[in-house]
Amino acid sequence: MLATLLPAAANAAAPSTAQIFWSEFLGTAVLLLLGGGVVATNLLPKSKGKGGGWLMINWGWGLAVFAGVYVAYRTGGHLNPAVTIAKAVGKAFDTKVELASGIAVNATNVGLYIVAQFLGAFVGAVLVWLTFKKHFDEDCDPALKLGVFSTGPEIRSYGWNCLTEAIGTAVLILWVFVSGGTETAIGPLGVALIIVVIGNSLGGPTGYAINPARDLGPRIAHAILPIKGKGGSDWGYSWVPVVGPIIGAIVGTVIYFLALA
Repeated sequence: MLATLLPAAANAAAPSTAQIFWSEFLGTAVLLLLGGGVVATNLLPKSKGKGGGWLMINWGWGLAVFAGVYVAYRTGGHLNPAVTIAKAVGKAFDTKVELASGIAVNATNVGLYIVAQFLGAFVGAVLVWLTFKKHFDEDCDPALKLGVFSTGPEIRSYGWNCLTEAIGTAVLILWVFVSGGTETAIGPLGVALIIVVIGNSLGGPTGYAINPARDLGPRIAHAILPIKGKGGSDWGYSWVPVVGPIIGAIVGTVIYFLALA
C-alpha cells in the first residue's frame, strides 16, 4: 500500500520470492489479528471493551493497517488484493509502475502477493479466534460472532452494497496513487488515517471491507473453525466484498491515470 512512502527501503536490494510472500503474508496476518481483534473486543460477551462502538472499530482498523504496513515494508505493504490489482492496472497506463521498489508488475508477482494476502488474512482470523476462544464459547447472537470475521450490510441490497464497496475502495486507491507522488508523504500514518475516514464516512452501509482478502479469508476461517453456536457464514453475501473492491480498484486507477497523473 505504501509503494514509495518508505524511502529507506527504496535503496535495498529487490526482495526474493520468499521475502515477497512472507512480507505480505505476515503484514496481512497482523492486519487481521489487530483489526479482527478490535471487532471481537467490541462485540463479544464479557469482553472488557464490549460496546466500544463504531469509532472504536474504525480507529482500531486504521491502526491495524498502520502496523501491518510496517510489517510488510519490503513489499510496499499492500495487504489488499485491490491495491495489488490497482498496481497491475496502472502498469497499462505507465510502464514505470511497480508493485513496490524493485518488484516488477508481472503475473507471478501479482499472484504471489494475492495468495499471501488471502492466506495471511485466514491465519490472522484464526489467531483472533484463539485469543478470544472463551468469549466465542459464550452464548450470543451468531451474527455477532460472524461479524468478528467478515462484513455484512445493514440493508441487504447486493447491487447497492457492491457499489458502496466499490466507492470506498476507489477512494482508497486514489489516495494510494496520489500520496505516492506527493512531496510530503506521511507514510503509514497516512494509510491509517485514510482507512479511518473511509470507515467513518462510507463504512456504515456495509462495514467497509474494501479488501477482498480481509473479508473472504476470515469468512473461510469462520466456516472451518469449531466456533460454538456460530451459525452460517453468509455465503450469499460473500461475493460483494470481493467483487466490489476489485471494481473500485479498477475505477480508481483509471480515474487517477486519466485525470490526475
